Amino acid sequence: MASRSDFTPEEWAQVERSPMMASIAVVAASPSGPFGVLKEVFAVAKLIAESKAKGGASPLVDAVVADITTKEGMERAKPTDLKGMSPEQARAHAMDALKRVAELVDRKAPADAPAFKQWLQDVALRVANAAKEGGFLGIGGTLVSKGEQAALEQLSQMLGVSVPDTSHS
Repeated sequence: MASRSDFTPEEWAQVERSPMMASIAVVAASPSGPFGVLKEVFAVAKLIAESKAKGGASPLVDAVVADITTKEGMERAKPTDLKGMSPEQARAHAMDALKRVAELVDRKAPADAPAFKQWLQDVALRVANAAKEGGFLGIGGTLVSKGEQAALEQLSQMLGVSVPDTSHS
């Protein structure tokens, strides 16, 4: 089972940033304004806290969650390379980073890769469902926008995991 020691420091930094990249891929596909973005950020934090509390999704997920819930890990996981990018550039950058991480975990942690990639998809889905898109002051709009759904589908195809059902949204 995979752990931090199976990766170089540079590779592990990519793996640590991957939950944030999964959230950015969705957020940047359909920005929801300041309150929506806050809800989406809290959704990621909540999922990470839930993952830490229940553990066991996979040793790799557990190792990443253990690292990114420390002060040092949070600093390393910040997507500082996105500064100055437009939402479209940030989305493309996040998708590219996630593709590299998927290939990396397939190569370095094949036993843990399917569960880890499914967890990244779960992060993205949680973000997509966190805030309504469109509408006014929370009235009207849809839970998952067309842009977010497209990002979820692209991510699931790239990760090789099932496309999430957002029809209930």
